[in-house]
Amino acid sequence: MEQTNKPKIITRFPPSPTGFLHIGRARTALFNFLFTRKNGGEMVFRLEDTDKERSKSEFEQDIVESLKWLGISYDQGPFRQSERTGEYQKYLKRLLESGAAYKSIEPKKENPTENIEVVRFKNPNKKIKWNDLIRGEVEFDTTDLKDFVIARTIDDPLYHLTVVVDDFEMGITHVLRGEDHISNTPRQILIQEAIGAPRPVYAHIPLILAPDRSKLSGRHGAVSVTEYRAMGYLPEALVNYLALLGWNPGTEQEIFSMEELIGEFDIGAVQKGGAIFDLVKLKWINKEHIKLMPEEGFAEEVKKWLPEEIKEAAKFSTVFPKILPLLRERISTFGELKEMAEAGEIQYFFEPPQYDPQSLLCPPKQRKGQELELGALKPILEALKGLLEPLLDNFDRNFIKDTIWPYAEKQGRAVVLWAMRYALSGRDKSPDPFTLAEILGKDETLRRLDNAISKIK
Repeated sequence: MEQTNKPKIITRFPPSPTGFLHIGRARTALFNFLFTRKNGGEMVFRLEDTDKERSKSEFEQDIVESLKWLGISYDQGPFRQSERTGEYQKYLKRLLESGAAYKSIEPKKENPTENIEVVRFKNPNKKIKWNDLIRGEVEFDTTDLKDFVIARTIDDPLYHLTVVVDDFEMGITHVLRGEDHISNTPRQILIQEAIGAPRPVYAHIPLILAPDRSKLSGRHGAVSVTEYRAMGYLPEALVNYLALLGWNPGTEQEIFSMEELIGEFDIGAVQKGGAIFDLVKLKWINKEHIKLMPEEGFAEEVKKWLPEEIKEAAKFSTVFPKILPLLRERISTFGELKEMAEAGEIQYFFEPPQYDPQSLLCPPKQRKGQELELGALKPILEALKGLLEPLLDNFDRNFIKDTIWPYAEKQGRAVVLWAMRYALSGRDKSPDPFTLAEILGKDETLRRLDNAISKIK
């Protein structure tokens, strides 16, 4: 028995270059990409730039670069509607000649005293029904749509016509788009029938919602891919998170590579309700992807986010590799490295800290009632120096801790460890003194203890 080949699936991602790529649209692009790759199809990238006033080249460039950064590739395009006016005119003339559309003289909305000629589609006023891959059977009575405008003039076609013509001529078989387009579908099906175009399969994806269940917008914080990139999120993490907004594979797995998402994705498993955008969850997923980064890739990314004055420090090349595990443990986004540097939380690894000697005294509440004067720290710091000086070159944090701990227990751990840590970092909050000593090395650790002793004098 002869096997019939299934027709190739062709999808499209058609953003309007009237703003930076919104994460909602990025998710739509991702769902199209995953569905297409899973089914061995092709994806068309089309720029719907007929809104001449709002469409800008900077937004077009942002969309292209954002898709590339996310790893969402396409097989055809980019096509621009602004370059296809001749095609739309051809179909408009055909609709006018067949009586499926007509010219109408009517008042301008902006100025009712002036008339304008528009082209309206003659609505057959019937019920339209389609089987949506996500929503199941959907039915619309198109009577309420009346005769709708499909062109301002023969040279200025509008969205409903251009999108139908493009989908027809580009062979689009599946339209995966946001649920805010669901009311557009009946109009477009009517136009498809009028020009003899086959009906594509539709899937209307639920919107991404803010925590208050309103539509996600700029008032809720960052909403464009570019903003999340600038905040130090990894593209793999953003893709991973967006894929899980409204879809899950039905397992406990939460961390995915793009290849795994392609293998698991099922458009039929996309939920009907809106998905809440959770920044805490996104940060957690980003941190998990940071943990998975190879050492070399992590080091290179860290360097991109550190200020030049740190990278130009004399000891950068020797100390930098030592702080990488610490930084990997502390950050959830690479943007936090910039914040840490600005707060002085990285500089002390490379340069001796500046501080008021009084800060060497730990806060009273940590001393458990123990009275302490600054002068009493001098013998403590000298004792610490004396304990560390005989240690061999193997200046390991565990070995350092084993050497100092008995003395700290005897003198008061809070007092001893605070003084040592502050002498090494000059910060109220920093890694423990044993980790600091290991990173700084024996010679620098002893120098900083000496400096603290001299400050007390």
